[in-house]
Amino acid sequence: MKKRKWLPMMSIVLVTGLLAGCGSGGNNGGSGGTSSEAPSNAGGSAGGAAAKEIKDLKVSFVPSKDPDQIITTTAPLKELLINQLGTEGYKVDKVDINVGTTYEAVGEALEAGSTDVGLIPGGTYVLYDDGADVILTATRSALSNDSDNPKDWNDHKPTTNVDKQATYYRSLFIAGPTKKGKELADKVNSGQELTWDDLNSANWSVMTSSSSAGYIYPSLWLQNKYGKSLTDLAHVVQSDSYDSSFARLATGQADVILVYADARMDNEKNWTSKYSRKASIWDETNVIGVTEPIYNDTISVSKNSPIMTDEFKKALQDAFIAIAKTDEGKKVIAIYSHEGYQVAKSSDYDAERKAQELLKSLR
Repeated sequence: MKKRKWLPMMSIVLVTGLLAGCGSGGNNGGSGGTSSEAPSNAGGSAGGAAAKEIKDLKVSFVPSKDPDQIITTTAPLKELLINQLGTEGYKVDKVDINVGTTYEAVGEALEAGSTDVGLIPGGTYVLYDDGADVILTATRSALSNDSDNPKDWNDHKPTTNVDKQATYYRSLFIAGPTKKGKELADKVNSGQELTWDDLNSANWSVMTSSSSAGYIYPSLWLQNKYGKSLTDLAHVVQSDSYDSSFARLATGQADVILVYADARMDNEKNWTSKYSRKASIWDETNVIGVTEPIYNDTISVSKNSPIMTDEFKKALQDAFIAIAKTDEGKKVIAIYSHEGYQVAKSSDYDAERKAQELLKSLR
């Protein structure tokens, strides 16, 4: 095994909108009997060909919500998987679904081959990619802005949701209506590059060091551009929520805040009502930095599961994508804020690997 399992709690929060799990056999990731794949004369495959038989398909979820709530909401997934995999040429006798006791428990079950499929955050996947293959990335509603150039976000305000799915989101550096905030925004909007001295002269509000959008990915951005981190800034205050960060921005306590893209949509009403600003949040705030993509949660499979052939991986990809398009499937995956799935590859999560290295350095 090439990785040590470190910072278990931090790995939990590397992803916005964490997964939830369901369980029929208790709350221990990787529970259940062995699975096998063998030819069968059972029907249900496409084109009338004999279906391949899967005696027991084990699916594990991370415990991001109350297990009882997860179990109730996701119970239909068993029958949905059996039926959909049947159309892919697989006769599945039983689907065992469980909730891991921790995120790490699910990762370790995938690595050991004691579970076949895990719905896990990107941070958990990269910790356990010795034994896990990512096959799908969760999707959510995309935004009207997706440029890595902050000026583009300012030239095309306000940000809105669009009728398209996205496999990732970004972190934004938002400058507010203070003199310093306007100074930084004016420089960006005139096409100039901000210097480290520009950033270091501002008052910052950031999230905890385990927040992907509010700390980790912005630190990666600063390292790539200036060889610095958030810990090198002279004036930093930690917020306990994004709401607190926007309050500080509105009252002038902070010149710059770090948020997920585009958190201003969620705080548009608060800006004028709760925080008593006269102008809109779109008029008074500007983006001065945009991080690289932060990829969404994964569906990953075990490299060490005896049933996990390349053919079956493809069948699982097609099955989950199809299930997410049904009304019943949408209700199931909504518990962990997924709207659909797209085929993923390991390199999609390279930035997450860098984030994990940064977390090591912060210990």
